[in-house]
This record gives sequence, C-alpha cells and structure tokens, in this order.
Amino acid sequence: MVRAKICGITNLADALDAVKSGCDALGFIFYKKSPRYINPGKAKEIIERLPARIIKVGVFVNSPKAAIRKIAKLCSLDMLQFHGDEGVNFCSGFSGYKTIKVFRLKSSLSLKDIAPYRTYAYLFDTYNRKKFGGTGHVLGWKSLKGLRKIKKPIFLAGGLSEKNVREAIKTARPDWVDVSSSVEARPGKKDPTKIKKFISTVRKSAL
Repeated sequence: MVRAKICGITNLADALDAVKSGCDALGFIFYKKSPRYINPGKAKEIIERLPARIIKVGVFVNSPKAAIRKIAKLCSLDMLQFHGDEGVNFCSGFSGYKTIKVFRLKSSLSLKDIAPYRTYAYLFDTYNRKKFGGTGHVLGWKSLKGLRKIKKPIFLAGGLSEKNVREAIKTARPDWVDVSSSVEARPGKKDPTKIKKFISTVRKSAL
C-alpha cells in the first residue's frame, strides 16, 4: 500500500482533518523562510493531540545539529527530513531517529550520487533554485526509472495533486507520496476537502 504524508501542517484543525481523512504521516516545517513554518512549541502542542499511529516528521533546511536534536526531542518526532544541502556525514549523525534525505532533481536520477546517504529513506522532489520544497511544480516521474533499484523506502513529492497522483504512483512506484501546496486553501492553511480527495485517490491508485 502506498502511504500518504501531508506536509506543512501549521494548526491543529488541519492536522485533525488530515488524520480523519486517513493520512499516515504529518510533516512540520521548522524552516523560518517557509510560508508553512511552525514554531516548535506550537508543533509540540499539536503533536500531543495526535494518535500514536500517525508518524510525525520534522522538516529541516540546513539547520545546526544541536537545534534539530532539541526540536526533535521537544516535539517527540519520529522522523527527521533533511531538505537542504546536508551532506552524507551530517545525515548520519542522528541515532535514535529515522531520517529522510531529500533530493531535488534537476534532471534524471543518478543512483551513484544517492547511494552514499545511509538514511532510512529518500525523498525525491522538484528542483527550484529559490525554494526548498512546496513549489507546486510537477516532478518528471519518468526520470525516476531507476527508482526501484533502491532498497529503501521512497517518498515522492513535487507538484502532486488529486489529478496526477494516480499517474505518479503508476510510473514511479513509490512507497510514500508527499503533498503540501495542492491540498491548501492558501499557503499554510489546508483545505479539508482537497486532503480527503487526495488521500482517497492514493488509496484507490494502490489497489
């Protein structure tokens, strides 16, 4: 079964709507330049209200290790997602947590560049020079033809929506799909109807 992560959660109402719709994980962005940034204290309050089954993912962009560890402990995070220019050694320094390294692809997938990262999972997103994720730009899924050679959980992002996620799953065969901007009413505020339709389509696509 393909699992669904709703990223960019900024308030309790959106988190509970996503849970009600059947999401598997929620992403909290601790990058202050993002329109979906959330204060760690507020994230902690939301996470304390979530069911244990929901995987709580902290999203970081070029943050110091000490700051990441502090937030991870405060918020009881399950996974740490590195969405910046974090190197191999950096990503290996978080024992006790499952980690996700994000690769923002400019062109075709290069497995030799990815293999050195010993993270729990990989996430593939669209490259944008000015933004780290949440761009709404669609990733060229056909460029991921070598994806299934990777023996790790794969997250697929990059402009996914209710309209194209079925094709994305069929083409790239990911373990997870990760969505943010296409299920929003505006940056930082989700639309419960869009969330429900997206997750429903994911479930049907995996049958």
